[in-house]
Amino acid sequence: MAAASDLIGIDDLLTADELAFRQQVRSFVDAEIRPNIAGWYDRAEFPRSVVAGMAKLGLLGMHLTGYGCAGRSAIDYGLAALELEAGDSGLRTFVSVQGSLAMSAIAKHGSEQQKQQWLPGMAAGAIIGCFGLTEPTAGSDPSSMKTFARRDGDDWVLNGSKRWIGLATIADVAIIWAGTDDGVRGFIVPTSTPGFSATAIGQKLSMRASIQCDIVLDEMRLPADALLPNARGLRGPFECLNEARYGIVWGAMGAARDSYEAALGYSLERIQFDRPLAGYQLTQQKLVDMALEIDKGLLLALHLGRRKDAGTLTPAQISFGKLNNCREAIAVCRSARSILGGNGITLDYSPLRHASNLESVRTYEGTDEVHTLILGNRITGIAAFH
Repeated sequence: MAAASDLIGIDDLLTADELAFRQQVRSFVDAEIRPNIAGWYDRAEFPRSVVAGMAKLGLLGMHLTGYGCAGRSAIDYGLAALELEAGDSGLRTFVSVQGSLAMSAIAKHGSEQQKQQWLPGMAAGAIIGCFGLTEPTAGSDPSSMKTFARRDGDDWVLNGSKRWIGLATIADVAIIWAGTDDGVRGFIVPTSTPGFSATAIGQKLSMRASIQCDIVLDEMRLPADALLPNARGLRGPFECLNEARYGIVWGAMGAARDSYEAALGYSLERIQFDRPLAGYQLTQQKLVDMALEIDKGLLLALHLGRRKDAGTLTPAQISFGKLNNCREAIAVCRSARSILGGNGITLDYSPLRHASNLESVRTYEGTDEVHTLILGNRITGIAAFH
């Protein structure tokens, strides 16, 4: 069934198979996430219990082919991100970290032996992965990373730290990016390796049903075959980041849609001055403005998804989608909260939770400023990052 915000028939642009897959994921979210998310968020708890269900639906590494992965289209991946983030950004983030980042790094840059060793278990949810790029002093500028891997005979020895690494405390394997004498390289690191430690970041105001961590690497020794052989320079992690950024284009609209629907339902039932809130002009203006941005954002996501499936999607186009849809989704969620009045600051309703989560989504995988400069470079031909 089309969403209440679909005023222009976007569902008509999806195939029967795409609609059926979307409904599968939506039903999973309705059954497993919606009834529980307020408690998980309040307790700052990541629900590991949902991992098996996600794996059963083929959502882990769903865009990859072979090795137990579903081999789904970019549109299917986007629709899954849309529905998962309508439940909560933290649950969509899990799928993104596992599939778009950790699994993609192995699939894109790993050896055949590495793919066989790790990907089937990760697709099945039996092995959880994380992706260590960001550092305490190297967020938007990963080229300034301090983590370094030196050769010691045939081994590698890594020292450094990473911050804001999703899932690290529960991960079985980490993809760690480090400087070397040969430039930035990627390493597959079992988290049981001596010298690897992860600590969850607490007292968060956002992404509370997710896990973000600090990682410390202290004289961590790895064998030669831990190196991802096909990743050289920052292009390696950036190719993975673009997979995650694409999912965010869709996911942000899921948070916006859910917030809109919560506000619409509330406004139809809430009586003030002897009539429903929905009967007032100012409320209707807010609802219309929200629906316009959701529909425009979904059209943009669908267009980019078709280009991705056709092999014509560019990094600048992904930046266009991530910048626009995150920015507009936060505005939608905040407007939805305003319709809920004081009740909107409780976890009985989703918009403020979504808005808080989107502050993280808007920041990770490239801030607004970074994506603005990527597009500015595309428009002018002048890189203005420094």
